[in-house]
Amino acid sequence: MVGAEPRSRRPRLLPSPALDHLAALSGLFASAFLAATVLPGASEIVLVAILAEGAADPVAAVLVAGIANTLGSITNWALGRFFLRYQDRRWFPVPKSGLDKAASIFNRWGVWSLLLAWWPLGGDALTVVAGLLKVPLLTFTLLVGFGKLVRYALVALATLGFIG
Repeated sequence: MVGAEPRSRRPRLLPSPALDHLAALSGLFASAFLAATVLPGASEIVLVAILAEGAADPVAAVLVAGIANTLGSITNWALGRFFLRYQDRRWFPVPKSGLDKAASIFNRWGVWSLLLAWWPLGGDALTVVAGLLKVPLLTFTLLVGFGKLVRYALVALATLGFIG
């Protein structure tokens, strides 16, 4: 059409907006889960990209990222609880030096140190040590989940311009 204004909407990758949101949240879930386990990753970048594009509801994105990252940490807890005998294997997520450092922090601050499980430099090791020290799963999940949800909420608020 002559004189028609160009469409400013970005093209959809999937046939419906609901599938776009589902795909975005599924990718975020995978990224957040893997970032807390064996593979290094930066799920915060995925969260920021999703929020910047408006690809998903911010509350849903924070909840998905927090839950997935907590589930990844539960995987680490299980490795510490049941599979520590394999710590010398290449696939084990934390080297001995990381376990020693995390054990030192854990011994000083106790279960409250799990609020820092989101920390990129040692958080994964804390979760493995918690399993090794037989921290009850419910206590572990509540503390780790709270810390991770707060971290993702702060990232989302900063991305959306509410803080920073």
